[in-house]
Amino acid sequence: MTEREFKREVKEDKPVIAICYDFDKTLSPEDMQAQGFIQDIGFDISDFWNKSNDFAKENDMDQNLAYMLTMKNEADGKLLFTKKVLAKYGSKVNLFPGVEEWFDRIRNYGQEKGVIVEHYIISSGLREMIEGTTIAKNGAFKEIYATSFYCNEKGVAVWPAQVVNYTNKTQFLFRISKGVLGLGDKGVNDYFDPEEIRVPFHNMIYIGDSDTDIPCMKLVNNRGGYSIGVYNPKTGNKDKVFQMMRDNRISYYTPADYSENGELDELVKLIIDRTVFNERLENKHYGYKNEVFSQKKKENNERRKKALIKELDSSSTFYETHSIIRKLSKYNSWEDTEISKLLSIAYNNSQVNLILSDEDLQEFFGEILDKASSDTPYKQKIQDLLN
Repeated sequence: MTEREFKREVKEDKPVIAICYDFDKTLSPEDMQAQGFIQDIGFDISDFWNKSNDFAKENDMDQNLAYMLTMKNEADGKLLFTKKVLAKYGSKVNLFPGVEEWFDRIRNYGQEKGVIVEHYIISSGLREMIEGTTIAKNGAFKEIYATSFYCNEKGVAVWPAQVVNYTNKTQFLFRISKGVLGLGDKGVNDYFDPEEIRVPFHNMIYIGDSDTDIPCMKLVNNRGGYSIGVYNPKTGNKDKVFQMMRDNRISYYTPADYSENGELDELVKLIIDRTVFNERLENKHYGYKNEVFSQKKKENNERRKKALIKELDSSSTFYETHSIIRKLSKYNSWEDTEISKLLSIAYNNSQVNLILSDEDLQEFFGEILDKASSDTPYKQKIQDLLN
């Protein structure tokens, strides 16, 4: 069985900022299932979640898997449990103020500043419902990482395809950072040089509202990015964001109001402004770093080249000579003293001299002669031998 090929995002000419969002209570005031679906299968909201969570506890089950199964079981005989129906419920999900216009506005602001802004969902909610929202249909998100169902050829949701919970949310940050977005792409574990990372963590913004976001918030914070806690602007309850701030999980908190010129709008734009200058500094840093590494590599190559010339001078077998010539042929730059030494070896070392007519030696010393000045010792003698 051959591995599936995945399309990977590559490093851009411009800096990329990734803004990652939880969904429920971050972009929407309530859990998405509680905005029509739970009521239509005949449950009070609290009763549904109590039943689901009790089922998880009794069976040592992941809470997300438990709510998926509870949704499926309780929908039986009451409504079609299909991708299309779940998307329809998603279309009814309420959003916080300003969310509809937020994504394009922030993208455009980034574009004005010379920055590419991408929006990502990392949510324990249902992908099928999120995809049904107006914002997803309008192309707000680069990628949606969320709990999802496998749906059969009839579109019926029959089995969990992906479960996203607080313990595994962080993997998606690494996927975004490296541009390895496909869920099955094992390249997420590959090593990338720091300057080749598509979205460095210091160019990430994570926006969330609760404990399930803490691992992502902590990771982004610890790696130089920005974690923002949001709270419902209608209730004004800041208990959770205060706790996350005390625990150093977030650096900022604002109402979940995405309106233009609001507190969150101004904060994210400030981060974008700061990123522009940070990227200039980072580019200078890597420029200096690369120059140092290039110089070191050049010095190592020069040392190795001189060592190979010494080895050729003391070569005692034809086999050894061919091996050394093969390695020396990889070099293109030669100092006058090195050229003079090589021609001297070619004339005086019988292990070299006697096989000058061999193709590899002819080619190598032909190039050395082309670089040699007219007064270089042994130049004419080696030319005569080759001819």
